[in-house]
Amino acid sequence: MVQRDKVATSVCRHSSGEMNLIITFLHVTMVSVFSGGSAEVVSDFRGKCAEFFANGISPTILPEPQYKKICQTLKGKVHYATLYNTYKKIPVYSAYKFNKRISCERKKSWCIEPQLDDAGEGPNMVPEPFRQSDNQAVSDDYKDSGYDKGHLAPVFLAGSQGCADATFTLTNAAPQNPSFNRGQWRILEEKIAKELNERCLLKKNTAYIVTGVVPRRRKIPRILNVPSHFWTAYCCLDHNKECHISRGFIGENKNVTPNNITVNELERMLEKLYKVTSFKLFNTQTN
Repeated sequence: MVQRDKVATSVCRHSSGEMNLIITFLHVTMVSVFSGGSAEVVSDFRGKCAEFFANGISPTILPEPQYKKICQTLKGKVHYATLYNTYKKIPVYSAYKFNKRISCERKKSWCIEPQLDDAGEGPNMVPEPFRQSDNQAVSDDYKDSGYDKGHLAPVFLAGSQGCADATFTLTNAAPQNPSFNRGQWRILEEKIAKELNERCLLKKNTAYIVTGVVPRRRKIPRILNVPSHFWTAYCCLDHNKECHISRGFIGENKNVTPNNITVNELERMLEKLYKVTSFKLFNTQTN
């Protein structure tokens, strides 16, 4: 009640133009609350997101403070996990499970994560057209850039409509060459789905995927980093908690066919590209 009175008092002190802006903000806030959409910034993935990592352990987490852990949640259900770089305004990676392939509708609107700007705002996603952000991308950053909003956790591999909807947050996207996004990268997602369905899910094993990007110096006008590479890897975890099959893929952010390599080879490449001494994708034996 006290908070509501403060808002009402604040509204009364403003001009009619300012009041319209405030009313618009309040409307957007109420929409976001009742829509049930949320994505929670957490201090440790293990408390809420462990199910999306092989044997419950996430890929390497870069230690600097700009890297934020997000449990991507919609209507009370966590669908995947994202490590996000607030300086570059792009993700490092999103980790998810592949349960089945269904045909999902694609949302037309995107959300952002307000907790990345103010930890006190709560977990609810906010429809991004109504605000700007210092720590994450918004759609205006992509306008006239020539790049797609490239999903990391993709709609194509979503096992439910809710999961597909949850992928439409800009913390799960990075600038991607349109021909690459709609061409070779989409073909790769189809191949991965077919491989995991036939060689993993039919054997009652569990399919884990992690998809990420590598930043570079180039930015969409001084705001948003354009990745040099997109990469992805999967691990089919068997009943002995080992990778029954695994594979890695990486391609430059242009219309090329991604390289098909082992997970170990991909990890070594990422160590060089991220300039770290070690980068592990799965907490299990891979090749």
